[in-house]
This record gives sequence, C-alpha cells and structure tokens, in this order.
Amino acid sequence: MVEDLFSVKGQVVLVSGASRGIGRGIAREFAERGATVVITGRVAETLEKTAQEICPPGGVVRAKVCDAADAKALQALADEVVAEFGRIDTLVNCAGVNKRMRVEQYDEPTYDFITNINIRGAFFLSLAVGRHMMQARSGNQINIDSINSNRPLRRVAPYAMSKAAMSQMTRSLAMEWGPYGVRVNAVAPGFIATDLAKPLLSNPAINEWREKNTPLGRAGTPEDIAHVTVFLASKAAGYITGQVLYVDGGTTCGLFWPLDV
Repeated sequence: MVEDLFSVKGQVVLVSGASRGIGRGIAREFAERGATVVITGRVAETLEKTAQEICPPGGVVRAKVCDAADAKALQALADEVVAEFGRIDTLVNCAGVNKRMRVEQYDEPTYDFITNINIRGAFFLSLAVGRHMMQARSGNQINIDSINSNRPLRRVAPYAMSKAAMSQMTRSLAMEWGPYGVRVNAVAPGFIATDLAKPLLSNPAINEWREKNTPLGRAGTPEDIAHVTVFLASKAAGYITGQVLYVDGGTTCGLFWPLDV
C-alpha cells in the first residue's frame, strides 16, 4: 500500500526543458519509476541523445522537439502527446533560461528571450495541457520555480521577475482548476550543481557565500529536485495544490548574519 501511494508507475509525464540539468534529472527519475516520459527541448540531436541515455530497460522515453516560446507549437505538442498516449497525467514545466548582467544593461530582445520562455511559454504549455486535464477531470502540473521568487539575487532581474510570476501562476491555476480535479504546484530549487551552474559554484567567493547561507551546507543535485517532483505527482500528495515548495537546503528560511552567539 505504501509503494502504491508513492508510485508514478504507468503515468504519462511530459517534461519541458528536459535535455539537461534539472529537467533531465526529473525525466530520468520518472522513467526509472515506470512512467512513460515525453521530453521536449529545442535541439533535436541533444534531445534524442538524452532520451536514449535516460531510458531504462523496457521503459518508454520519447523526444519531441518544441520551441517553449511558441504558443501554437505548445498546443500542438499537447495534442500530439494525448493523441499518441491517450492522456497526460503529469506536466513538469522546467524549460527556463537566464542571462546575468546589471539590470540597466538588459535590452528588449534579451528581456523577451528570458520571459518568453520562462513565463509566457510555461503559461501557454500549462493551458494547452490543462485543457485536456480539465476534460479528463484529472491531472497534475508541477512548475519549476526558483529561490529568486522568494527574494531576488542581484544581476538576474528579468529571471527573478519571471519566477515570481510563475509562483502566482501556480496559485492562480490551482484555484481555477481544482474543481476539475487538477492539481498545480511548484518546486523552487536553491543552488543546484548542474553542469551549467558548476562554473559559478566553483567560484571561491560564490561557494563560500553559498555555504554560509545554506544550513545543510551543500549544493543540491538534480536528484534532490526530482525526488520532490515525483512525490508531488504521486497519490501521496493528493491534497496538495497551489503550493510553492522550496527545495534549497534552507537558504530561504532566514537571514544568516555572521554571529555565532
């Protein structure tokens, strides 16, 4: 009974931005737990390689190229997955981009690049999948948020703004779709040691600051985020909706000033 409560076996799961990093870790976790997984990204070669690498023996992982900033393509993607597999049980909105610079240096194309993928694309993919879930009166959506939605880091203003919007999107969709049996939650990662983040985290000044501001002391892993995401997709989380769960080793739990007594 416990195994069934936490199981995602047999689910059809769509994960955007799954060719690397956190998205890849989430897709792998679902696949290894017996879900049918569809992964999306912008580069076909990278996506196909990821699908082959994370698919367990006897498992099903499909790669479908899709531009997360194209609302029509997102609707077509959702329709195609439902046509092929009959339903979508869980959507994981993980596609995201960032460019670090001083706030006054952002130009319009860079702002649009970040927000079109991080929030506009996430919103329209949620709607595309949500329409099918509402009709089925069942479903689960999980948005990959960020600690920046709690309080922004410097030099990432549009990224932080997009993630704050995602928190509110999560709550808004949960309110509107709850009566249809659709749950919507978010997972907000802290400092996660992905391939893209490792150069930043290897900076001695950044790493020292992170260690002092993370009660658990270590950087997170994609698996840390994947485990929580799978939990939210399981029956064990059946009465959880509209929540943003910070998986950050305690970084957002307080202000850490340099006093021990």
